[in-house]
Amino acid sequence: MDWQQFVMNLDTLNPAAVEEVFNRYGAWSVTLSDAGDNPVLEPGPGETPLWRQTRITGLFSADADLCQLEKELLKEFALTSLPRHHVEGLADCAWEREWLKDFGPMKFGERLWISPGDSCVEQDDAVIVRLDPGLAFGTGTHPTTALCLEWLDGLSLSGKTLLDYGCGSGVLAIAALKLGCTSATAMDIDPQALTATRQNAERNAVATQLHVCGSADDVDGVFDVLVANILAGPLIEFAESVTSALTSGGMLALSGVLCEQAASVMAAYEPWIAFDEPVQRAQDGQTWSLLTGTRR
Repeated sequence: MDWQQFVMNLDTLNPAAVEEVFNRYGAWSVTLSDAGDNPVLEPGPGETPLWRQTRITGLFSADADLCQLEKELLKEFALTSLPRHHVEGLADCAWEREWLKDFGPMKFGERLWISPGDSCVEQDDAVIVRLDPGLAFGTGTHPTTALCLEWLDGLSLSGKTLLDYGCGSGVLAIAALKLGCTSATAMDIDPQALTATRQNAERNAVATQLHVCGSADDVDGVFDVLVANILAGPLIEFAESVTSALTSGGMLALSGVLCEQAASVMAAYEPWIAFDEPVQRAQDGQTWSLLTGTRR
């Protein structure tokens, strides 16, 4: 069946209270998003902050009475007019695969490809990771992930072990296994990330080589290669913990770092890591850095 969406800026309205009204009128889903241009990049542990300007979107069946919903919102919040809002139609489709329409095979380095579904890659020596990120971050489209994938493609990984610190969809650990690592550990504190990583590992036939864990305390041993694509704050905070998981002479890649944060992150790791020259990439008005080096 087809659908309709009620989209409204919240302004000063309480999001939970608006969601409750939406639910009374049969909302199939309710989504909060950024109504301005103020991304929340680095919340504190346990925090779920909203944007300074937040938009709420309710998905309703085609026969839902959204005119009556507008009246109910006015009455509920004692308003004479609603914040900026609109109703839009939405054709039915296979929602769980909708993300694929803007996601084709992507090449990183000389031979590594990230590909959705069964998309064809025409390269004889291609190393292909078949990926469905689910709800977890990490498809390769963000420059921080792309930089890490290109770095992995340029390494000789045969026989090595790897730790993916903050694994998201598991794309980096899975790519490393397909590029020659004998085993990998993927760690993330987000349960959705762990689910996506396990599913993607099964899909790529590397599940028996991949250990998935939800805490740094559950990471055992030391590794030849460690990649951490998270954010500058946690990278600095956990510098000693991260480097302690790396063998002497082991290779490290840190990403999720804006260019203006690079010096601070490198300073935190300087006692243990001899860094290479940072690699930078600009996208959407921001410049990101990949920091690589070896354990002293």
